[in-house]
Amino acid sequence: MKYKFLTAMLSVSTAAIGIQVPAVQAQAQPTQQSYEIAAQDLGTALQLYSRASGREVIAASSVVQGKRSARVQGRYKADAALSRLLSGTGLVAELVDGALVIREGKVAAEEAGSTEAQGGEAIVVTGSRIRGAGPVGSPVVSIDREAIEKSGYGTVQQLLQSLPQAFGGGVTETTLGATTRNGAGSDATYGSGINLRGLGNSSTLVLIDGTRPALGGLGGAFADISLIPVTAVERIEVLTDGASAIYGADAVAGVVNLRLRNRFEGAETLLRAGTSNGDMTDLQFSQVFGKGWDGGHAMIAYQFSERGALAAAKRDYAREDLRPFGGEDYRSLFAAPGTITAADGRIFAIPSGQDGTALDPSDLIPGVQNRHDNRAASDLLPRQRVQSLYASGEVDITDTLTFRANILAAERRYRQQGKTDFFRTAVVPVSNPFYVDPIGTNEPVSVAYDFTKDLGSQINHGRVWAVSAAAGLEQQIGAWRVQLGGNYGRQRSRASFDNAVNSARLGAALADTNPATAFNVFGDGTANNPATIDSIRGTYTTIDTFDNWSAALRADGPLFRLPGGEVRVAAGAEYRREAYDYFTINDISFATPDAAPFFGLPGPRNVKSIYAELLVPIFGADNEVPGFRKLDLTLAGRIEDYNQFGRTENPKLGVRWEPVGGIALRASYGTSFRAPLFSELIGETVAFYTTLQVPDPTRPSGVANVIGLFGYAPNVQPETATTWTAGFDIAPPSIPGLKASLTYYDVDYRDRIGSASEDYLRFLVDRESFAGVVTENPAPGLVQSYFNSPLFFNPFGFAPGDISAILDGRTRNLSAERQRGIDFDLGYAPELAGGTLNLGIAGTHIFSIKRQLTEGAPSVDVVGLYASPAKWRLRGRAGWSKGGFSANAFVNYIDSYTNQTVLPAARVTSWTTVDASLSQRVGGDAGSDRGLTLSLNIQNLFDRDPPFAELQSSISALGYDPEKANPYGRTVAIQAVIRW
Repeated sequence: MKYKFLTAMLSVSTAAIGIQVPAVQAQAQPTQQSYEIAAQDLGTALQLYSRASGREVIAASSVVQGKRSARVQGRYKADAALSRLLSGTGLVAELVDGALVIREGKVAAEEAGSTEAQGGEAIVVTGSRIRGAGPVGSPVVSIDREAIEKSGYGTVQQLLQSLPQAFGGGVTETTLGATTRNGAGSDATYGSGINLRGLGNSSTLVLIDGTRPALGGLGGAFADISLIPVTAVERIEVLTDGASAIYGADAVAGVVNLRLRNRFEGAETLLRAGTSNGDMTDLQFSQVFGKGWDGGHAMIAYQFSERGALAAAKRDYAREDLRPFGGEDYRSLFAAPGTITAADGRIFAIPSGQDGTALDPSDLIPGVQNRHDNRAASDLLPRQRVQSLYASGEVDITDTLTFRANILAAERRYRQQGKTDFFRTAVVPVSNPFYVDPIGTNEPVSVAYDFTKDLGSQINHGRVWAVSAAAGLEQQIGAWRVQLGGNYGRQRSRASFDNAVNSARLGAALADTNPATAFNVFGDGTANNPATIDSIRGTYTTIDTFDNWSAALRADGPLFRLPGGEVRVAAGAEYRREAYDYFTINDISFATPDAAPFFGLPGPRNVKSIYAELLVPIFGADNEVPGFRKLDLTLAGRIEDYNQFGRTENPKLGVRWEPVGGIALRASYGTSFRAPLFSELIGETVAFYTTLQVPDPTRPSGVANVIGLFGYAPNVQPETATTWTAGFDIAPPSIPGLKASLTYYDVDYRDRIGSASEDYLRFLVDRESFAGVVTENPAPGLVQSYFNSPLFFNPFGFAPGDISAILDGRTRNLSAERQRGIDFDLGYAPELAGGTLNLGIAGTHIFSIKRQLTEGAPSVDVVGLYASPAKWRLRGRAGWSKGGFSANAFVNYIDSYTNQTVLPAARVTSWTTVDASLSQRVGGDAGSDRGLTLSLNIQNLFDRDPPFAELQSSISALGYDPEKANPYGRTVAIQAVIRW
């Protein structure tokens, strides 16, 4: 015992009173046992661990002072439980003469926040395949279960979208129907993705326990995180660095890995009810069970949530007429009563207060356009109902062979009273019994008419169903682990748009000569025959299915020992198969419904890959010298072969240097790529070439005769990126509870897939910007090849010699983007008044986003512009906890930016909101999470409206920016959690 005590004293730099926990009576310990240790003061947690495990633990008070343990709940082997307890503290346990001595560790606190492998002592961290090693050189943001509960959020998407590195553009339920920028229109089911750094949903790789789920959206555009039950999440690890060398495709902006509660022990029931200013209700119920035994464990989690719709009428800024805010009037030109366009192009407003059955030309109002706010009666957010079920289990077949399996099944249903997306201009023939000609030409007239009063509001509704199942074997061979496993996933979505107008049947109803059955567009929508209304009622439905299968053989372990420690390696081979189908049922264009697949989609994608990762410790605990307490190097590489576009090779290098205890410097360099979506590989199946006349200021006539190329280009290749980071982590032992980190990042993203077709009329006006998509004075052979193509149209009747340029507006590898910025986090968590104070701020500052539209075009800095991330995004935190009580507040800040879509460009002010949460546990033992926990959670405490932004889309307008704000308002939720 004297030797053990001396060792404990020598393990710290200052003499202190040791926390010596006597071991319980020695007895045979099971392979795994249950632990129920809440996150708390580390000294107290170590005492609870010692009692539960029967192991003797020695720690100097100066070592554990000011440190908090991680939460340990579930069945673990003793070493795995201790590793988890110490994660995030920077401490390690060393076995000395039969006792565990706690001392400053080889791994800094910032790298220790990892998640254990299921059932094993070793841990695996997102960003590395090597157990027990963090992603050397790369930054990882970790949100553990305690932080999830303190945040007050009820969904995974809310948690992830609160990160400063996340950008709200892309696929979310708030952007759908408000904008099509950043791929927001690629999903019709109101799902939610994560878009790190604004590089796109499809450039952020989402994993569930290290496995790719099936994807959603057009072509597999995003991972729908709204289907993942937050009650089943143990922690979320976010690698904010490129990682294709580790994980393959799509890990350009980073990796989000959701670790689930596979080691949960006991039972937990959650009830939650909330409202957004009384305008939108939110209900949630969940149940988790977990049970372990010697040689196995099983858990199951179910979550049900239902949130009501949010009507646009409840938010003043959710309107198309923005004049009250200083903007323009963007109301729809389709109204009831409507507006007649005569044969000579003049317009005449139809007066209100009549049903169109006795309208006279003299009643019309010349030169006036009737308008209708298409958004006023719609829902900003749909009603959503989500049910999720997750189950996992493992069995030790032998002492060294373990079988594991899990399955996640989820269903989401939504319903929204939508704005009209399918506008129809009614062309009224002379035969219509209600026909009115304002100028007496006796020719057909066009009426801009809103059918909502006849058909009812457009109803958007649908269902998303997803399943992901994985199983595998793990064999321990000495210090090596070998895994063989597989995964299957499917996501199927159905989106329907009801109460749309069927054009073919409308044409027949307008041509009907019978006043009793003909359709009347000259009134206010009150006089039409119900049977006629039903006859023109149409619907449009899309059905898409994404399947993925994968298999992997992986191994990791030590190779040999250097003076600085063990050289370790991870290597493996993987196979992945993905398939995508898209089907439409069109009952708005033809007299009878037309059901057909989307033509041109490629067949299944087959991906074969091999990878290797090497960790080399140059300096470590055994050979440290002044200035080199620890120095690690990692080198990783991955080769992937795609049947659709060939092979990609991606390396990554990382370095981490600790000159002294509490200070670490790190850097990483690597390349990454994004594979094209299925919808981006359609090729010339959806393409056409046509003659055009476009503005050209260099020509005397002011116009040029050209060929325009539109649709999809063949041979679309992956997007590629080079990323590097450099930063530091500080956790000075002399100031317990203080941590700081800063990371500089640089992402050079090339060959981005896109199209400039919306700007084709400007191609020759701004030659410098569009040089990469213009071929001037094309070779005669090239021109002739387009004339000979079956995809060619010649509405202007040009001869080949008349063509002066070829304009390429196809979707293809087009643009480049380079983003530079910093991420930072500063936190201080000292002991105060018998509890723990937690103060901190995390943020992202983007220096620049240089975007180059086409090759050879000038770069434009778009940071701080509409549809791009703001320069600053911050989230501050302040909290205090003691025992079962916790009080927390968060401040969210998004910087001001410029709306360049209006003239003159307008400044959109910054947005600051405050969140708060209070919780109190009632009952249960000290140091345990058992008992009843009551919580009050408030988002946007002061009910701050989003800043005004004058935004117009092709079919509507809005008075706020859903990419940088949300319309929820003050949201209050009460929650009860019972753990037993």
